[in-house]
Amino acid sequence: MRIRSSFFSIFLLSSSSSRSFFSRFSSLSAMSPGANGDLKSRVTVVGSGNWGSVAAKLIASNALKLPSFHDEVRMWVFEEVLPNGEKLTDVINKTNENVKYLPGIKLGRNVVADPDLENAVKEANMLVFVTPHQFMGGICKKLKGKVTGEVEAISLVKGMEVKKEGPCMISTLISKELGINCCVLMGANIANEIAVEKFSEATVGYRESREIADTWVQLFSTPYFMVTPVHDVEGVELCGTLKNVVAIAAGFVDGLEMGNNTKAAIMRIGLREMRALSKLLFPSVKDSTFFESCGVADVITTCLGGRNRRVAEAFAQSGGKRSFDELEAEMLQGQKLQGVSTAREVYEVLNHCGWLEMFPLFSTVHQICTGRLKPEAIVHYRDHKA
Repeated sequence: MRIRSSFFSIFLLSSSSSRSFFSRFSSLSAMSPGANGDLKSRVTVVGSGNWGSVAAKLIASNALKLPSFHDEVRMWVFEEVLPNGEKLTDVINKTNENVKYLPGIKLGRNVVADPDLENAVKEANMLVFVTPHQFMGGICKKLKGKVTGEVEAISLVKGMEVKKEGPCMISTLISKELGINCCVLMGANIANEIAVEKFSEATVGYRESREIADTWVQLFSTPYFMVTPVHDVEGVELCGTLKNVVAIAAGFVDGLEMGNNTKAAIMRIGLREMRALSKLLFPSVKDSTFFESCGVADVITTCLGGRNRRVAEAFAQSGGKRSFDELEAEMLQGQKLQGVSTAREVYEVLNHCGWLEMFPLFSTVHQICTGRLKPEAIVHYRDHKA
């Protein structure tokens, strides 16, 4: 079986303390020389959607301030032609704005959009992956053998490959295909709110070097975006993907106007199933990870304001008569819905492992998405056999 999946102290600083914040990190040396042999790190963001553009904005602001990084931040853009006939890459470089996926937000004068994937990464020694999960296999195949030297990666991708022999996280896919270490960044991060610099948090999960994790923290952290490292890649990454199933459930509750008590109950039950499944798949996952931004905080924000909740709400309001594909095309303007495919692959994994009865909420969400159950079944999840 081979399943490609989407599965699997307030920190406010004044302008003076902001300068202190950046000087605290500026003494850190670059992880390794860039491909051209200099001592400054070069960063490329692989992806340019809503969240990818915000990630580029965060990184670009720090690259200008930190002496161990080159000013220029490259951003690989999957080329699109806009309704006016212009190429998206040309417009981004001309206006310093991703007019399709993050309109109205300046990315930073040092962000350079590049439609050529290999050219975008060729001099970088820090790669930030932030694309829909379904593109990662093709991206890794295209970059295999092209990424050389001491390169570090971080994945903001919410997804997983599941094979007969077990799950393979996207961070593991990147490491295996490209031969590089890969951390992850997940959290309660609605991109549009971070884009306008509202306070938010995130979690960096790392497997090996704390020093590398701290380097990623310095690159993403700003006075309005607080990042914390956690020694638990699988736990952080699973939190970032499984919460989308819970968000679909929360959307059903909202669409049926079942109220806040019901929604809180579904969120709690969903978080419980997230933790249980994560620890079944990876016994090394830490309980404490679920109290980080990537855990309970991400469940809360995704169930209150994320795209998965919003589209699931519309699905329930239609009585399940409008398909998720139709609603995605109508409501998301080119962005991708992850929760429905996550629910499908979670269901297939649970079925394959004989765990369906252990995860009744996850199972019910999938059955509602496929039309086997009505949206109202979300509060009767214990009554339905998969």
